[in-house]
Amino acid sequence: MEIFATAAIGGILIGAAAAGLLLVNGSIAGISGVFGNALTGKPGLWRWAFLAGLIAAPLVAPFAKIEVPVPHHQAGLITLAIAGLLVGIGTRLSGGCTSGHGVCGLSNLSLRSLTATGTFMVVAALTVYAVRHLGLPVGY
Repeated sequence: MEIFATAAIGGILIGAAAAGLLLVNGSIAGISGVFGNALTGKPGLWRWAFLAGLIAAPLVAPFAKIEVPVPHHQAGLITLAIAGLLVGIGTRLSGGCTSGHGVCGLSNLSLRSLTATGTFMVVAALTVYAVRHLGLPVGY
């Protein structure tokens, strides 16, 4: 299957899942919120099922003849740990993650989500530019 078709199907499924969760549970499909609430013991077995689905999907995809992209990165474990910490801090500061703001918030026409998503995208673009064109080291 062409990459465009796969991406389109994936986008439709993500949108349908987010809409379904909102309609059935009244919950936003933001990964950081789902994960945080599952860890703190907030009621709802659906949170663990949601997280299990995120882990299971790439494991099951090859059986359905769906190619799973393999991540290639030049960063070492220290860089990845620092990046993860910064993402966590950013998620906390913005009151949500890219899935909550970018998928659910934007579709609800939230100005706060528009601001957060715009910030995510600008920082990501600047980071890629700095690494690829300014020689920012990432191999630690």
